[in-house]
Amino acid sequence: MTLIAPRTLITAGAAGIGRRMVEHFLEAGARIIVCDVDETALARLAEERPQVTGVRADVSDEDDVVRLFKTARERLGGLDNLIANAGIAGPALPVEEVSLEDWRRTMAVNIDGMFLTVRAGVPLLKTAGGGSIVTLSSAAGKFPYPLRTPYSASKFAVVGFTQTLAAELGPAGIRANSLLPGVVEGERIERVIADKAAARGVPEAEMRAQYARFAALETMVSPDDIAAMAVYLCSPAGARISGQAISIDGAIRSLA
Repeated sequence: MTLIAPRTLITAGAAGIGRRMVEHFLEAGARIIVCDVDETALARLAEERPQVTGVRADVSDEDDVVRLFKTARERLGGLDNLIANAGIAGPALPVEEVSLEDWRRTMAVNIDGMFLTVRAGVPLLKTAGGGSIVTLSSAAGKFPYPLRTPYSASKFAVVGFTQTLAAELGPAGIRANSLLPGVVEGERIERVIADKAAARGVPEAEMRAQYARFAALETMVSPDDIAAMAVYLCSPAGARISGQAISIDGAIRSLA
């Protein structure tokens, strides 16, 4: 699958889902710049994929975001696709035990960071004559998620933000869609499972099995599943898709 246009920025692109997105977008012919807060992962990416420009940036820091998009203009000459992937899990605690600091940090990365990223990227997409914005929400942006109030609230916000972008930016030829992954294989979900098992006082194996049962297919999803959909939305096949919240979750029915 090829892209409509190649210049692509991926936030949190040095590890996890973002790293798989790098591989899928490279296969589709993209020229890529990524940011990440993990300097070790950025160094590994530079070694493995020297054609990808990596920038150390925290999306919740306005100065970092300004510097990131300055680099995008310098290295890519503009932007066609913006993949707002950065996010954190936040605490796994009963709401009365969530600190204001943890609440604000989760919101700062998951929604403030997305706003800062999009605000900086839209002028470049308009200059390009249009483009694609893909944001990362979650099944927790569709279903209530007990013990994860900061995360779920932020991911519901991402969906509303993205659908509003689609309405606002459509006349400029800019499409905006949100991906809602289910339970994604990897280190982050293992940390969440461990924290939630501890909060509920149950074995981790029992909590892991419960997570698998959330989906009708009784399976977690792969980062590759998510990356492939992001490429699709930036390809000619996705040229008329905008304003959608697309679930990639094996048919999750509940997170409770």
